[in-house]
Amino acid sequence: MAASPQAHVYVLALIFLGAAVVAVPLFRRLRLGSILGYLAAGLVIGPFGLGLFSDSTSVMHVSELGVVLFLFVIGLELNPSRLWDMRRDILVLGTAQVVLSGLLTMLYPLLVVGRSWQSSLIAGLGLALSSTALVMQLFGERGEVQQPHGQKAFAILLMQDLAIVPLLALVALLSPVHVDGGDPIWLSAAKMLGGVAAVVLTGRYLLNPFFRLLASSGAQEVMTAAALFVVIAAATLMTYVGLSAALGAFLAGVLLAESSYRHELEADLEPFRGLLLGLFFISVGMTVDLRLIARNWPLLLGALVTLTVIKTTVVYGLMRLLSNRHDVAIRTALHLSQGGEFGFVLFSTAVAAKVMVQEQATLLVALVTLSMALTPLLAALAPRLSRTRKAPEREEHFEDACGSVLVIGFGRFGQIVCQLLLPEGIDVTIIDNNVKMIEAAERFGFKVYYGDGTRLDVLRAAGAERVRLICVCVERQEVANRILELCKTSFPLARLYVRAFDRVHALELVDHGAHFQMRETFESAIAFGRAALEELGLSQERVAEVEEDTRRRDRERFALQLQEGKNPLAGSDKLYTRPVPRPEPFTNPQRQGVALNPTTREEETPEQNTKGDGDNPPR
Repeated sequence: MAASPQAHVYVLALIFLGAAVVAVPLFRRLRLGSILGYLAAGLVIGPFGLGLFSDSTSVMHVSELGVVLFLFVIGLELNPSRLWDMRRDILVLGTAQVVLSGLLTMLYPLLVVGRSWQSSLIAGLGLALSSTALVMQLFGERGEVQQPHGQKAFAILLMQDLAIVPLLALVALLSPVHVDGGDPIWLSAAKMLGGVAAVVLTGRYLLNPFFRLLASSGAQEVMTAAALFVVIAAATLMTYVGLSAALGAFLAGVLLAESSYRHELEADLEPFRGLLLGLFFISVGMTVDLRLIARNWPLLLGALVTLTVIKTTVVYGLMRLLSNRHDVAIRTALHLSQGGEFGFVLFSTAVAAKVMVQEQATLLVALVTLSMALTPLLAALAPRLSRTRKAPEREEHFEDACGSVLVIGFGRFGQIVCQLLLPEGIDVTIIDNNVKMIEAAERFGFKVYYGDGTRLDVLRAAGAERVRLICVCVERQEVANRILELCKTSFPLARLYVRAFDRVHALELVDHGAHFQMRETFESAIAFGRAALEELGLSQERVAEVEEDTRRRDRERFALQLQEGKNPLAGSDKLYTRPVPRPEPFTNPQRQGVALNPTTREEETPEQNTKGDGDNPPR
């Protein structure tokens, strides 16, 4: 009995899933990362390996949806205000990286290989684009997306994704083939702006009511379908107007970042994103032609070393020039050392436009794939080169977590909070992501669970849905803000008490829905000042009056600042400030001053005639 076409599809699916199931755990166990596992799986089952698949291009087209979903999820992590804060890194750092890396990289095919300057320029600029999917996946696996180097790298990657549009236009400009029927530049620009405006307006005014209507139906599968619909619709529209599909998905994610449904959308799309992104890396591995690499290995090896050195040096130099720390700069540079998936698009377009020959494009695709395979190894060196030691990995287990209070962060602040709760027999669940802190706490008899408080799945596993009170005691204010936003949306029944870094941060916490906030130094400063007054001999009654007056004025000033939109200057009259002393004589002069010469008489002012200079009494 002949196998049906459906059976053939099932066999292909089994091959893909089986390759991933075998390769990824093996490579993770070898501490090489899941991405290398996917690439190796694609190499083995691809047309240049066992030959189980002959057409890697069609697989890549389907798997690119994983990149689109990945950019949408990243957009959900960034609201428009955070994106605006990153504008300097996106425009300055990102643009400079693409231009400098592209111009320096083009020298290798131009001078060493002897290609034309047109094809060398496109090759250099294409190799200047790094892989957003690869880099952000690496950061996600290590929990470094919100770290400074993760944010810097993302800003550069976002500019690189935007740069594909002018680079495609540059290919058309350099092409010796004249193409009729193309839209004029002004019409193409109008289409792009119109597409972006459509996505922005839809996300701003229609998506929240749309998801609210679907949520009221109570059908979970409909919410998942709607999330996929929004992502694919935005990506399709961007493709139609000449922009990248990933950019459309990213914009849709950013516009939903402040929606009350963002975490639900992220949870719904996570399984699709993970599987399709893995499929994308498998399809990249399928493009590796080992015979081509064997024939041209000296050329490719030299190109790989040149590309890695140039991109790492350029990114590191630019970041240091913009006053970034050494550890942030070196981590960012090593993660952005590879070519990216948009290079595949650029090189194939250049071949179609006869800017470069097919042989050169094939070698460039092999170079990009090799550089992507090298990146996880370089990223593993980053902690050593940045002179910081990576904390050892620790598994997250919450089997016996059943407290009525969840404390996130067990540093100096969180430890003192727990000292008040534990003596009263209150069941407290404590989580922290500092392994050394957890091990030190265990020596003193504390049970602290390992977990990242910015992850929704960790919070749920720690029992955040059941607790009455969540105490956010982390040190970094951006982390506290993220946890507050996550808990406010996902656990509306829990009371949220948050440690504030300073007064401005406290105003932000109240604005974002914290039920209680406390500046980390306020009470200690009050106690310190009270002790100082007692040492100076003030009575207990007067010390208590001064303390209460200080607290009252602080409360009134805080309320005024909230009323005026977190204006830090509001309520300044509630502050006691020491006036600047003005020099004055102790006694009024007895007689008028007399000039000793005509020059002095001309320069004197009436004030100088009647008053001294503060240090010297008048005559």
